[in-house]
Amino acid sequence: MGSFMIKNLDLYYGDFHALKNINMTIPEREITAFIGPSGCGKSTLLKSLNRMNDLVPSCRIEGDISLDGEDIYQKNYDVNLLRKRVGMVFQQPNPFPMSIYDNICYGPRTHGIHDKKTLDEIVERSLKQAAIWDEVKDKLKKNALKVSGGQQQRLCIARALAVEPEVLLMDEPTSALDPISTSKIEELVQSLKEQYTIIMVTHNMQQAARVSDNTAFFLSGEVCEFGKTEQIFTIPQDERTEAYITGRFG
Repeated sequence: MGSFMIKNLDLYYGDFHALKNINMTIPEREITAFIGPSGCGKSTLLKSLNRMNDLVPSCRIEGDISLDGEDIYQKNYDVNLLRKRVGMVFQQPNPFPMSIYDNICYGPRTHGIHDKKTLDEIVERSLKQAAIWDEVKDKLKKNALKVSGGQQQRLCIARALAVEPEVLLMDEPTSALDPISTSKIEELVQSLKEQYTIIMVTHNMQQAARVSDNTAFFLSGEVCEFGKTEQIFTIPQDERTEAYITGRFG
């Protein structure tokens, strides 16, 4: 599971109309990329999918976002459960200032898992899923801030996977990384879609074309076009999409 349906969504920061009448269905176990120029609403929509915008006092949402048929903005919806089901990886790697082992265990412990054998298994499984186990298995007691940026980002992915989410949100996960680390993350993302729904904001159109199954093009808070990535990049239906992907603006 892990399919989002977004209907007639409008989002405001105070008087600013940041998202305008968004309608889309994001399929499960595929990679969906959000592309578009800076400030067009990509990250705003991403943060709405696990209610990170709840933390912004002036934010107001109208319309519906449902996960597997259940409205995530309904009264009494358990936001902690939502964030367990919908993990997030940010632009800058942000490991906690503690050991690699404790970083991965952080989520499971907050959800009540304290058995050492179970935690050991979760750590190994998550680091293997994030394709970093072989690099850090002998350094689990080492401070996570001491490894390279690319390794830190894969640790953050492993940390998100440790609570067994259904969806992984990624907000420009490679923009702070070198080309080799970027390539590793892209390979990792493609392998993870067998088990997870992945939604990725990227400024890099080539990255969207390489890794995603579906692409949404955002402009000034609207989704101009949403469809299969191959179609968006080869025969876009909207003139604005074509202008953006051919480099005429943005």
